[in-house]
Amino acid sequence: MVGVRLELPQTQPVVILREREGGRYLPIWIGEPEASAIALAYEGVVPARPLTHDLLRDVLVALEAMVVEVQITELRDGVFFADIVLDRGSRISARPSDGIALALRTGSPILVADSVLDSAAVEVAEDEQDEVERFREFLDQISPEDFGPETPRESR
Repeated sequence: MVGVRLELPQTQPVVILREREGGRYLPIWIGEPEASAIALAYEGVVPARPLTHDLLRDVLVALEAMVVEVQITELRDGVFFADIVLDRGSRISARPSDGIALALRTGSPILVADSVLDSAAVEVAEDEQDEVERFREFLDQISPEDFGPETPRESR
């Protein structure tokens, strides 16, 4: 994961996932509360009282269940879908932002289906910093509305 950014002028939060081996980046526009939850976990901030994703992690620990991975599984009609995969073989449908927030708190990998990357990722040359900066500038200038009715959004 690259991080969470606020995209101006709408201040719409976007989480940016980076392909581990390759140069593709996947932007997913998310809600402000989810962006805050992701940013806190990404930065290693431990709140004085557990937030919702901390509570979910604690409930899973109490039930002796572990998050194996979070999978961004599908992009359908401009909406991202995700599953939280537990060690007991259960799959729980989730919004990508909630899955990412939980994965960061449990140290679980975040995987994205190739079909999702193929349809929504942006190719950026990994070893060229100016390319990455151009991508950041690109994100600063676009909004979900720029993509029309097929704008990628997250969902359950």
